[in-house]
Amino acid sequence: QEQLVESGGGLVQSGGSLRLSCATSGFTFKYYAMGWFRQAPGKEREGVFCISSSGDSTNYADSVKDRFTISRDNAKNTIDLQMNSLKPEDTAVYYCALAGWSDCPGPAGFYSWGQGTQVTVSS
Repeated sequence: QEQLVESGGGLVQSGGSLRLSCATSGFTFKYYAMGWFRQAPGKEREGVFCISSSGDSTNYADSVKDRFTISRDNAKNTIDLQMNSLKPEDTAVYYCALAGWSDCPGPAGFYSWGQGTQVTVSS
């Protein structure tokens, strides 16, 4: 069974940076696209970025595309999300997710999720 475990969240001031990581197990990581999602209080979960099995990234949220970067390490079975120039509106629980395909699907194409890591950006 797939396991996805996020880490790296925390409290940061506006303009700061954080790097989230997601450690995975229970499936052949190198064959599948992976994504990062977030859910702010009182809002629906939204897609942030996806990375295909070959390392191509797809942005789901215009608000982060020039500030966040997704990457993967197929040797370590991990994905990361580098978040720069953080804003208070980036405050959310961030989740990594597993897609059922090697290429990035739309945000509805993910079927397995981690427990999430809290990111709080203070103004």
